[in-house]
Amino acid sequence: MNYVAVVSSGSMRDDDATVKLPHRWTSAGVTVTTEFTGGHLLSLAVAGCVLNDVHREAQALGIAIAGVRVSAGGDFDGPPTRSTGITYVVDIDGPQGHDLAALLDRVDAVAEVPEAIRAGAAVTRVSR
Repeated sequence: MNYVAVVSSGSMRDDDATVKLPHRWTSAGVTVTTEFTGGHLLSLAVAGCVLNDVHREAQALGIAIAGVRVSAGGDFDGPPTRSTGITYVVDIDGPQGHDLAALLDRVDAVAEVPEAIRAGAAVTRVSR
C-alpha cells in the first residue's frame, strides 16, 4: 500500500507527528502523519473522515472511546491515472464489552468521504 496517511486521536495520538490539528470530537485534537502529495491527501481524506465518524457514531451509541488511529492508503495506475482503490485500518482504544466491530460496520456504512469515492464524483475546474 502506497500513499499512506495516518490520523490519530486521544490515547492513540502520535505526539511525534509534525501536524497537529484541532478536532471537534477530542479535546487534545488529532495528529496527522503523511506526505504532501495528491495521493497522500486522498488517503488522508478517507482516514480523517473515518476517524471523525468513529468518534461521532461511538458517541451516538453511548460508547466512550479513549482513542482512535486510522491508517489509509492506496495506489494508482494508468495512463490515464486512476486510483487502484483505497484501503483503511481502524484501531480503537475502547471499553471491553462493547461490540466495536458493529461500530466499525456502522462507520463504514455512513462515512461520507469513502462513500463519495465509492460512488464516483465529477471534479471540474472552473474559470474565475
